[in-house]
Amino acid sequence: MIGIVSAKEAQLKANERELDLVKISPNANPPVCKIMDYGKYLYEQNKREKEAKKKQTIIEVKEIRLSAKIEEHDFGFKVKNAAKFLQDGDKVKVSIRFRGREIAYSAMGRDVMLKFADSLKEFGKIEKPPVMDGKSMSMVLVPLKK
Repeated sequence: MIGIVSAKEAQLKANERELDLVKISPNANPPVCKIMDYGKYLYEQNKREKEAKKKQTIIEVKEIRLSAKIEEHDFGFKVKNAAKFLQDGDKVKVSIRFRGREIAYSAMGRDVMLKFADSLKEFGKIEKPPVMDGKSMSMVLVPLKK
């Protein structure tokens, strides 16, 4: 803390130390300045931002489509893929598209979805339960936290 000094005097003190005079809050009365190595400050700030970006995880939403009359082998194959997605930390959107008169059997589609979620309960849980949206039904599964 130097106190209140003129701009020229502050600039001379910064030049003596071979540092920069940086305005912290220029709108204050009097303006607040700091003597520092501005290049080093920017370098350290960029380094902190890169480190924070490294630790950030991006969650993707993978989609799996089923049908109301899915066979057992196909069902197992889709469960295996969904389990892999959930283990990788991605969300899984499961959807069933009803074609033609299949819409009358939406309860059958809901049963398939709940069975699908039940077979994946060790990898993930239901974030959004099965909901009809026009001619399709969808739900979202999220991975379990470890």
